[in-house]
Amino acid sequence: MRHLSALALAATATLATAAVASAHARLSPPVSLAGTLQLFSLAVPTEKANATTTKIVMTVPAGFGIDSFVPSPGWTRSERSTGSGGSAVITQVTWTGGRVPTEEDSLFQFLAQPAKSGTYTFQVQQTYSDGSIVNWADPETGQDPAPTIEAKSSLGGGGGTSILAIVALALGAVALLVGGVAVVSRGGGGRPLA
Repeated sequence: MRHLSALALAATATLATAAVASAHARLSPPVSLAGTLQLFSLAVPTEKANATTTKIVMTVPAGFGIDSFVPSPGWTRSERSTGSGGSAVITQVTWTGGRVPTEEDSLFQFLAQPAKSGTYTFQVQQTYSDGSIVNWADPETGQDPAPTIEAKSSLGGGGGTSILAIVALALGAVALLVGGVAVVSRGGGGRPLA
């Protein structure tokens, strides 16, 4: 029983560490197919206490073409672009007017496609209700890393296997946690839980 409790505790710690590590601006999916129109999501966390996120500015990297946007209730969107008409290319998007509280994410979605294989880095500026600004522009190992995606010419060659392995590990950790909680809750002399 001690082993199961220790295992459940280790699984909980692993999941909690993963949640803390992901508390930064991120773009999903992190791996995409070059030259294919896809739905992308930008999530920006409100980490500051007693303040709300009121403005997000995303600078679009060269070669990443945004086609259209999913409505974001409560936000007003404006775009800066180069060119005109059908050849206009969006270079920057600004969302204003939202009020996202602490420990929640601002979420914006759009249809877009990376033109070719490679890494695309997005500069994101977040403004809080108190006027403070966070620039999500650091390298991946920095304090405020810029969101990136990796565009590939093909998603074959085992990429699906590694994703399945990650999903399987996460589900296994959750199952261990649930099993450990069940064993611990039954360990009280067989008395039913109130």
